[in-house]
Amino acid sequence: MQPPPHPQPKTLDEMLANAEHYANYCMRDSGSITPALFLTGPDGPTMFMPQSLADADEKDKFSNQCRLMCIAHAATACVMVLEAWAKFAKPGETLDTSEAPSEALDRREVVMLMAESQAGQRQKLLPIIRSDNGRFFGFGEPEIPELDGLQGRFAQILPPKAPDAAMRDLAKAMLKVKGVGRAISSAGPRLARFRR
Repeated sequence: MQPPPHPQPKTLDEMLANAEHYANYCMRDSGSITPALFLTGPDGPTMFMPQSLADADEKDKFSNQCRLMCIAHAATACVMVLEAWAKFAKPGETLDTSEAPSEALDRREVVMLMAESQAGQRQKLLPIIRSDNGRFFGFGEPEIPELDGLQGRFAQILPPKAPDAAMRDLAKAMLKVKGVGRAISSAGPRLARFRR
């Protein structure tokens, strides 16, 4: 893998560019995304990946570990990278949340980049284009939707306020108890719902 465009990202835009670089690499290499959390804070840029996402319990476990990682590293910004099914509300309509995005007839397969900082949130969708045999062909035109809300286990990962030293130490201890190893350094309004 070539180095990311911004080895020491300082802005959310730079973090999003690095996350998109990672998504391109994964999709071209294997045709799927290995979910990852990219975060930055006083400890510098860090990347965290799950051991497994085999079922809903593993997905919940990873999302909780991501929240703890953000606290432990005093993250000031983060980007979650996931492959997902997306379902959108049509203009002027409300989103039907009774139907899972993976079961919707009008679902779309996307790579979701969910960026957060203390200043706010941003999302970027990379629509996945596959050839007839199901292999990854490329990404469609990136979409930067204006969303009224974003729901799901992987939304709102960054803590609402900066953690103090005691909170960071507690998060590190909790991660250790859970068997999580060290993270590695890395260099019109619509509604959407995502499920991985």
